[in-house]
Amino acid sequence: GSAINNAVAMGQGEPFLNIESVKKALEILTHPKCFGMSRRHLTVSTAGIVPGIRTCADESFPCRLAVSLHSAKNQVRDVLVPINRKYPLEELKIALRYYADLTKNRITFEYILIDNVNDSTDDARELCNFINGLPSFVNLIPYNAVGQTGYRRPSGKRIANFADVLARAGIEACIRQEKGADIHAACGQLTQQIFNG
Repeated sequence: GSAINNAVAMGQGEPFLNIESVKKALEILTHPKCFGMSRRHLTVSTAGIVPGIRTCADESFPCRLAVSLHSAKNQVRDVLVPINRKYPLEELKIALRYYADLTKNRITFEYILIDNVNDSTDDARELCNFINGLPSFVNLIPYNAVGQTGYRRPSGKRIANFADVLARAGIEACIRQEKGADIHAACGQLTQQIFNG
């Protein structure tokens, strides 16, 4: 078969709540006598576990860091990412600055765009303010329909407008290309299939 080129720790479990196992996995993946993968091809994605971000920096984890941000407003992020109630944006920003200063690594921010929830021009400006001063890249991910959540994908115009605000602020970003939605296998949709049978 083909060699593994990239690996991301994320998804159904928060990596930084199982930090010792994640660290061991990274060591195995990067060890020259095992998989020999480059740290540039390994990413740990967190919902914003502040102690884990600091540990990742302090112990020089051989990986890149991604943060599932989804909003730069506490009241919105509290709903979308409930761990924000424990580690609000102010604490998260301090930890991310610490990580960036210590590792010199760029941070990837994952941002799912949801129609009339976190996709306004004001939301984009708040995102710019939050990541200001951090070496960053933003993945804009249009929402994929999942069951009866009430959430919807924004129009192409709203997505483009959001991306344009970031571009004008000098923030590097991309709109992630959708894969698998036609068979209900896009990001976030597989869980729905499992639970609904």
